[in-house]
Amino acid sequence: MDLPRRLLYSDRSHMPLRTRVWTAGRLLLIAGGLAATYLVFAAIAVRVAVRARDVVVPDVTGATVRDASSRLAQDDLVVRVDPVERPSLDVPAGHVLGQDPRPGTSSRRQRTVRVWLSAGPRVAYMPQLVGESERSATIRLSQEGLEAPVLAEIRSVDFSADQVVAQEPPAGRPAASVQLLVSRGADVTAYVMPDLIGLGGEAAAAVLRQQGFRVSFVAQQASSGLPAGLIVRQTPAGGYQVQPGAAISLEVAQ
Repeated sequence: MDLPRRLLYSDRSHMPLRTRVWTAGRLLLIAGGLAATYLVFAAIAVRVAVRARDVVVPDVTGATVRDASSRLAQDDLVVRVDPVERPSLDVPAGHVLGQDPRPGTSSRRQRTVRVWLSAGPRVAYMPQLVGESERSATIRLSQEGLEAPVLAEIRSVDFSADQVVAQEPPAGRPAASVQLLVSRGADVTAYVMPDLIGLGGEAAAAVLRQQGFRVSFVAQQASSGLPAGLIVRQTPAGGYQVQPGAAISLEVAQ
């Protein structure tokens, strides 16, 4: 009877310790859950607060500066006018032609919205381009708001290559479209290379050199079937166009 009583007494003595451990664990779980809940709600509150400071940029295109400023001020945004006006056929002069950030973009309050104004329909006048290079003329036309010109070409010894020799319309006239006449330099004479196969190499070379060509013998072939000294191969081949001073290579039979 003594042994069971001691075991019972021992078990009862450990019951308070297990109870305390279980209670502490439950408290830790509850505290962790509360902390996690607090963090979640704090994150949501921060996100809501941040979004509360964001606005959607309204569209002020076509409005006057005064109306655009008033409309942007309703969303706590500030307007800044670009000093350079841009020509437009659709938007009247003094009205907003474009904006940055674009309409519909999310933006913070107090942010600046840059707008640029229309200069209205502007008449472009033809600048003086005769004597300038083609590239310089194209750049000047772009600066005047004119589209790329229609080019016509001539070859002449009187003008340097890529020089503008005529323009339409003349300088100072209103220009809806532009036409330029551009020199491509002097006309270069070209020859058709004759077929020299079977001719005497030295005689053919002498005639070609008199015409200003540079002739050289690059090799000799011993088994060509032709008498020694006759041309068996040429570069360029017959029928090709060659310019004065071009190099011509000949191979002759040995």
